Amino acid sequence: MTSERGTVLGANSEVGTLRTVLLHRPGDELKRLTPRNNDQLLFDGLPWVDRAQDEHDAFAALLRSRGVEVLLLSDLLTEALTASGAARMQGISAAVDPRRLGHSLAQELASYLRTVAPAALANLLTAGMTFDELPIGPAGSSLVRRMHHGGDFVIEPLPNLLFTRDSSFWIGDRVAITALALPARAREASLTDLIYAHHPRFLGVRRAYESHTAPVEGGDVLLLSPGVIAVGVGERTTPAGAEALARSVFEDGLAHTVLVVPIEQRRASMHLDTVCTMVDVDAVVMYPAIQHTLTAFTIRREDGGVSIRGAEPFLEAAAEAMDIGKLRVIDTGLDHVTAEREQWDDGNNTLALSPGVVVAYERNVETNARLEASGIEVLRISGSELGSGRGGPRCMSCPVSRDLL
Repeated sequence: MTSERGTVLGANSEVGTLRTVLLHRPGDELKRLTPRNNDQLLFDGLPWVDRAQDEHDAFAALLRSRGVEVLLLSDLLTEALTASGAARMQGISAAVDPRRLGHSLAQELASYLRTVAPAALANLLTAGMTFDELPIGPAGSSLVRRMHHGGDFVIEPLPNLLFTRDSSFWIGDRVAITALALPARAREASLTDLIYAHHPRFLGVRRAYESHTAPVEGGDVLLLSPGVIAVGVGERTTPAGAEALARSVFEDGLAHTVLVVPIEQRRASMHLDTVCTMVDVDAVVMYPAIQHTLTAFTIRREDGGVSIRGAEPFLEAAAEAMDIGKLRVIDTGLDHVTAEREQWDDGNNTLALSPGVVVAYERNVETNARLEASGIEVLRISGSELGSGRGGPRCMSCPVSRDLL
């Protein structure tokens, strides 16, 4: 299937020349963060929203300057809500939870949302709504409304929507809608699903994988090479999710090997792409503390079923699956302290624009220097505010179209 610009939708690697990408410009949802709720909403601090928007605009401008078509999630959401009544119903249904709000209030809120114009509804679905902002009359017979504080959320905001990589990813010419593990992010996938199901641009796109039970997040999924996928299992993606994904892509003929990679279950390494990303067809940037301890279970498609082998050293298993002699490794930082600091600041979380050309946060000075010393072109962006949600250029981007390798 081709996009409006004639490019083929989909990807089979992390490094094929990037043609189209989905981003989400941070908006009013970030203004919902307070010292009281930022931990629950998975942010390590309170970003300066105007500066975060400036940084994101610069990121998008850099991509456009390199010939990449940038799609903004809020625009696509508004357009889908305009084009389809079913999209409106889907978005409202996901946002209004009768189990939390009670039947009466949920009905009133859903009725109101059905009258809201598409652009305003898109903003409500992403930025949320407090009880004080309810445009419905007095509390009346709703006990839920009477007992909540005015600043409590009647619709939860989605500040992590900034990280578009997690709720969907493309493999081959299909899109996979993921299941996000934590409550603060669960509804993000409903908006991504809405866009791919109802936006005119994506009509006819086939699905690669959909899970409503076992969590899989896009930050844990690396397309190492055509037919070879690595899936991190840790804080966000479960073994059951990784196995379900593997069996699904095998059944659809989208891959022949899936490497399931256990990663430490902690904030600093929430996804596989926080410790390792592809920067060339045969090269990764990797946190050195795990280089010799990272392992992988190799799942292969076999006649009549699958085989599972391992665990084995990840770098060796990856090179074998990719059918290359050795995977080049570029370390994050020059010493233990620098490596740990720059891994925390998303030094490993690079976005490849083509083989050997990556976008990275400028603050990771040593890692960027090591990448350049290894022949990788590094395009630097500022991320002092964007990084407060623990995500780098890869986290903030969902490639919709890459040249196939």
